[in-house]
Amino acid sequence: MAPTQKPVNLALQGGGAHGAFTWGVLDYLLEDGRLRIAGISGTSAGAMNAVALADGMTRGGPEGARAALDNFWRAMSHSVRHTPLRRTPIDRITGNWGLENNPFYHFMNALTGMASPYQLNPLNINPLRDLVAETIDFEMVRRCTAFELFVSATNVETGRVRVFSREELTIDMVMASACLPHVYKAVEIDGVPYWDGGYMGNPALFPLYGKTGTDDIVVVQINPIERKGVPRSAQEIQNRLNEIAFNASLLREFRAIDFVNRLLHEGKLSAEHFRPVKIHLIENEAALKPMGASSKMNVEWAFLTRLRDIGRETAARWLDCCHDRIGEASTVDLRAMFQGDGTTQQG
Repeated sequence: MAPTQKPVNLALQGGGAHGAFTWGVLDYLLEDGRLRIAGISGTSAGAMNAVALADGMTRGGPEGARAALDNFWRAMSHSVRHTPLRRTPIDRITGNWGLENNPFYHFMNALTGMASPYQLNPLNINPLRDLVAETIDFEMVRRCTAFELFVSATNVETGRVRVFSREELTIDMVMASACLPHVYKAVEIDGVPYWDGGYMGNPALFPLYGKTGTDDIVVVQINPIERKGVPRSAQEIQNRLNEIAFNASLLREFRAIDFVNRLLHEGKLSAEHFRPVKIHLIENEAALKPMGASSKMNVEWAFLTRLRDIGRETAARWLDCCHDRIGEASTVDLRAMFQGDGTTQQG
């Protein structure tokens, strides 16, 4: 390991095509070389980025990982090039990346709201699974020793998060992590049904505690936490509910980390048994929020590369600003994040 490298854990959110933002973040961090990835926890699109990175890292180190990520997202765009789920000509002219003006998008939303995937897709055809199978070698993923890797899914029966580790990872586990229940049948693993991990761990942070040799966790966030104003239309309300639901587990873990860190600071917990977790956040709500929820279904290459470039630019700014504090302190003020909600106590 180069002397200047600092070890960090990465926590990668899910969010459909917006996962290309995370691709850009990873691409820059791998190219820059100032950080060493010690562990990754990923959910849904975050899990797919994680396994692509692990596959490529095993084959060819950081440059192999960058190539594998590029190959995965190229294949994603190529696989749906003939789909009717595309932007309208007006959207292209105006620069709108969303699909809300596409009639087929609204038709599919209405259809999945009236019938389940067990009725609409009894043969359980899943082109995304085929794409992952073609682009990711899970034997290479399981053999990756460069970092620890965890993928989260939601147990349909218990409502609890299930975390799968690198040594056991299969394509079914990754597809379980990305299984939206209105679109796909639950993925069964050893007789247990699973849905998208975003409901209970988007991403799960706890698997990284004490497992990787570093207490620094860098969360790559692609789902806006705050959105001003009251949603008015049915679609806006549903989109905001989804944002809240897919951030809820992350906010709970942030609150728990803040609570434990505060007790350590006040001497109420033994520093011999507990260590403060240092949280960092790579996000660009200013760029992602205006794109809207429908753009998460847009996998046009021009859009994916736009998101990739935003991710690279965001990671570069964050690393230049925060590199010196990694390993020393959090660069996110969790206390301030929860002030005003009626529960944060001043320490």
